[in-house]
Amino acid sequence: MTERLIGDRYQLATVLGQGGMGQVWTAYDRRLDRRVAVKLLRPDKVAGPGTVAEELRRRFVRECRVTAQVDHPGLVTVHDAGSDGDDLYLVMQYVEGADLADHLAEHDPYPWPWAVSVAAQLCSVLSAVHAVPIVHRDLKPRNVMVRPDGTVTVLDLGVASVMDTDTTRLTNTGTPIGSPAYMAPEQAMGGAVGPYTDLYALGVVLYELLSGGVPFAGSTALGVLHRHLYEPPLPVRQLRPEIPHQLEAVLLHLLAKDPQERPSSAQEVYESLVPLLPTQGTPTGPLDPTRPFLRPLAPWPDRAATVTPPGPTAPPAPTPAQPDLAATVDQVKGLLDEGRLTQAVDLLGGILPAAAARHGEHSPVVRSLRKQYAATLMDDGQYRRALPELRRLADEYPAGDPQALRFRYDAAQCLEQLGEPAAALAEYRSLLPLFENHYANPDPELPLEVRRRIAHLLLSLGDRAAAHDTLARLLFDAERLHGPAHPFPAEVRRTLQWLGQVRG
Repeated sequence: MTERLIGDRYQLATVLGQGGMGQVWTAYDRRLDRRVAVKLLRPDKVAGPGTVAEELRRRFVRECRVTAQVDHPGLVTVHDAGSDGDDLYLVMQYVEGADLADHLAEHDPYPWPWAVSVAAQLCSVLSAVHAVPIVHRDLKPRNVMVRPDGTVTVLDLGVASVMDTDTTRLTNTGTPIGSPAYMAPEQAMGGAVGPYTDLYALGVVLYELLSGGVPFAGSTALGVLHRHLYEPPLPVRQLRPEIPHQLEAVLLHLLAKDPQERPSSAQEVYESLVPLLPTQGTPTGPLDPTRPFLRPLAPWPDRAATVTPPGPTAPPAPTPAQPDLAATVDQVKGLLDEGRLTQAVDLLGGILPAAAARHGEHSPVVRSLRKQYAATLMDDGQYRRALPELRRLADEYPAGDPQALRFRYDAAQCLEQLGEPAAALAEYRSLLPLFENHYANPDPELPLEVRRRIAHLLLSLGDRAAAHDTLARLLFDAERLHGPAHPFPAEVRRTLQWLGQVRG
């Protein structure tokens, strides 16, 4: 037990693991008298040139808050997050068992029914995560725990997205962000990521379980990423002929270079694995991942399609009192100042119907509330709920009005976050000529940012030549506007250099 107290509450005990971005400790929660795991991250180790440490801290706390809302038994529970001195910290439940990398090393060769059982459980987790939507970005065996009862738990949800600069795969030390052996081609090239990115990583994990090694290895990160981009994986049945043809087909589908050629969802992958799951037998002992399928486990269905079963007829509820709009707005402002976004969202959503009934659906009061509601939904990472609100707001203004364009821009960002790169790309492209019109948009920075997003989406969709051309022209214009030393052109230049290295 050390003397260091994190957040005036968590006393660090022993180091569980460490890497380039920080350490994981066992710790003692002095308030609730329980053992926890604490992940410490150093912003200065991962912040690239031009990245403000305070912004990284803000993003970290926001991502931890969003991921803590995902409810699934296959995700580690997040208890707390914040900053302590120079460290960011994430407090999680302490999970007993073995990480998947050690589990694989102890069971060589790994039984293929075990591999199927692990992959199916991961599909269940990813199905819930992608519905939020969140992309894990760093799925690998070291981020997966096999518990004594055979269930699988995924760690580090949301952390990789904070550490990703969104503009380059390199930190200021020249090291790729993420794990190159498990990195999808679009992620390696700096493109937009989505659920399809996690599905590729799932394919790499499954390949490693079945073959004992990752499909693409090399002595350098660039060499590994180049193989991800251009080489086909060796079929696993050449290494282990007893593996079913159907399982190899699922694996190759996951490892498709083009995101559009991979399965459409984790749910689809799960359904492909169902015929291969064990249906009878006796677990071999603790840490047997087939155990949960003796009583089948499946991903949660789409909650939007779930119908609550009818219950006994209840007496009519009393008519609620009309909310005090002014008092509620003041309360929302206080919650936003304290960073309590989820509660602010609930209050705003609750008062909108009453405000519309009192002032009219298209009144300035209701429009102002809707703007705040949409903005808070985006800040809280609830992009699926924010998208229709933003589209509705855009329709309130003439087509070329700057306000309408800004709402459409925010809607495009939602599409990007929801893993719909083609739709986001189409929206950004339709907005770009309007933003380049000074009268519609007086901000000279916005067209540059739209062009940067277009380039990253082109990378995500596999059009690397068009992405390179877009970035090259963007660099010329950004240097002309800001000068070569400005952070924006510097980031574009690094992305182009990295793109050239990987393509070469």
